[in-house]
Amino acid sequence: MVKKPVNQMTPLLQFAVFVVIAVLIILLGNLIALGIIAGIYGLSTITDILSLKFSGPNTISALYILQLVSTTIPIFVAPIFFAYVIVKEPKPYLKPSFRFPWMLIIVAFVIMLISSPLIELSSNFNQKMVLPEFLKGLERWMKESEEVARKITTAILQMNTIWECIKNVFLIGLLTAIAEEFMFRGVLQTIMQRWTKNTHAAIWITAILFSAFHMEFYGFLPRMFLGALFGYFVAWSGSIWPAAWGHFLNNGSAVIATYLFQQKKINLNPDDQHVFNYAGYIFSFIIIIVLLLVYKKIATGLNTSPEINGEELG
Repeated sequence: MVKKPVNQMTPLLQFAVFVVIAVLIILLGNLIALGIIAGIYGLSTITDILSLKFSGPNTISALYILQLVSTTIPIFVAPIFFAYVIVKEPKPYLKPSFRFPWMLIIVAFVIMLISSPLIELSSNFNQKMVLPEFLKGLERWMKESEEVARKITTAILQMNTIWECIKNVFLIGLLTAIAEEFMFRGVLQTIMQRWTKNTHAAIWITAILFSAFHMEFYGFLPRMFLGALFGYFVAWSGSIWPAAWGHFLNNGSAVIATYLFQQKKINLNPDDQHVFNYAGYIFSFIIIIVLLLVYKKIATGLNTSPEINGEELG
């Protein structure tokens, strides 16, 4: 007798169910976070946060609670719940295995190091994008939303001590990276792989969803580019951890650079998007393509099977 697979849901249904689960868990996380903040600091702190007033004695601590409980934990719990309870295939959907060539960690590190010029180029191009006249209302809303996100991020990343820097590297760098990778390169990319049956399509569709999730239109292209890099890290290695490592390097280095700039240890503003020239952009592009081919060769060349975790390699 042929054993039927545990998960018989179509990819479209999987996607719809996962979105509903993620939204409900995030909404629940927001309610819990607001309840915790109100219970510890009072309703006035919530009012200050909603008014973008971060000068109060408790607002920054409340922002950390809001970030952790309403966002980081929910986007970690949602894919875990989906993989274990709904589809009952945690290994293919989460890809938690550490069985991959460890040289990939070094290659991923160099790729992230060399990617800065291309991230800058895509960001500069993104900043110049202008929506048609009939979408001006949407463009205004996007700019206002990004300004709110910028103010919140600036408040959280105001670091006066090395311990505050370490805390942000852990919370914003490490925990966020792991949670987002389980959600996007874990569950969603697996769903898209099974839906499209094309590795490249799955990677880029997931990268688009990843960027759209952050609701920052003027940072859409660089985040999509990073999402695609992380997608290839996972698709070729069969493990979530090279992507989580690359994601952590991106987030953590931004936190450290911000701290060093605030402490006047470096003169280069991390928000400056005009550091490299066109020669740097071209060099970055060529080296990244070469390193991705090296990464793929190392990852797939040491596998005895043409499939990893049931997913065909592209």
